[in-house]
Amino acid sequence: MSTMQAAVFVEPGRIEVQEKPIPEIGPTDALLRVTTTTICGTDVHILKGEYPVEPGRIVGHEPVGVIEKLGEAVTGYEPGQRVIAGAITPCGQCHACQDGVSSQCGGKAMGGWQLGNTIDGCQAEYVRIPNAQANLTPVPDELTDEQVLMCPDIMSTGFGGAENGHIRIGDTVAIFAQGPIGLCATAGAKLMGATRIIVVDGVPERLETARKLGADVGVNFREQDPVEAIMELTGGRGVDVAIEALGLQETFEACLRVLKPGGTLSSLGVYSGKLSMPLDAIAAGLGDHTIVTTLCPGGKERMRRLMEVVAAGRVDLTAMVTHRYTLDQIVEAYDLFSHQRDGVLKVAITP
Repeated sequence: MSTMQAAVFVEPGRIEVQEKPIPEIGPTDALLRVTTTTICGTDVHILKGEYPVEPGRIVGHEPVGVIEKLGEAVTGYEPGQRVIAGAITPCGQCHACQDGVSSQCGGKAMGGWQLGNTIDGCQAEYVRIPNAQANLTPVPDELTDEQVLMCPDIMSTGFGGAENGHIRIGDTVAIFAQGPIGLCATAGAKLMGATRIIVVDGVPERLETARKLGADVGVNFREQDPVEAIMELTGGRGVDVAIEALGLQETFEACLRVLKPGGTLSSLGVYSGKLSMPLDAIAAGLGDHTIVTTLCPGGKERMRRLMEVVAAGRVDLTAMVTHRYTLDQIVEAYDLFSHQRDGVLKVAITP
């Protein structure tokens, strides 16, 4: 067999399943037979034409699979081994990687994000993993595909938002939006030591899921003004850390408005338009606020650590898989996920 099924970006508004050649690999690559993958909010930005990729690109960046073939320079792995690779596949050798910002591999903004962006991705039967030595992480036998499915992207991203916010024991944290990324940020904030976590969403089921992952208070923005509610809950002090997990001007600004002077806004959203910062919300630039952004940390050590968290039972994200499709049904899955119907959080795609 020399061809495979793959989800291909054709044009804005159109992703379809096509027959594509099985990838060839070079000496530092690995070929993975994909056993489970999923759809990310970033894939929806690609579908809508809000993030540019070239027509004909295979999309997807969250692979769980089995090693089919290894390049001759790759050691320490063997065909047939179950592995994951992060959405970010850094080389591990460039200045950015050695400087501790491997997500920006090559010194280019978002340079570590290759799968489904600058090279073919993993919503396919097979995927080429570049720099395999730095990016393949064996999956423990006791963990299922769905238990580790969130590790390559949303778990790493959500946890990264909490980590980059430098949450401390005793902190009060507000997290705006409880989609998959926001829910992972909630779980991450709890693990980091936040002792009061306030989450904001308009879907009661998501607020309930957030409570199971560590949230203390849920604010439904359809019922009350979240900024007013959070300032009341904090006695007018504001929160130590606010995490934006949606990518909208409204939620970004709300995060600024609930921050205490000297607080940190940790931004996880993918923005598709211009952002503005009202003068009063940032105290005319004199409020000692910190604004940080995060691109999903990748690499094999990051993936190992996340799977250790799962294996230790510190967090269970399997309830986030609300729908399951086969690869030949992925257009239907995109329609469901992009329109957020039927209570969808994440979909599991199996070739």
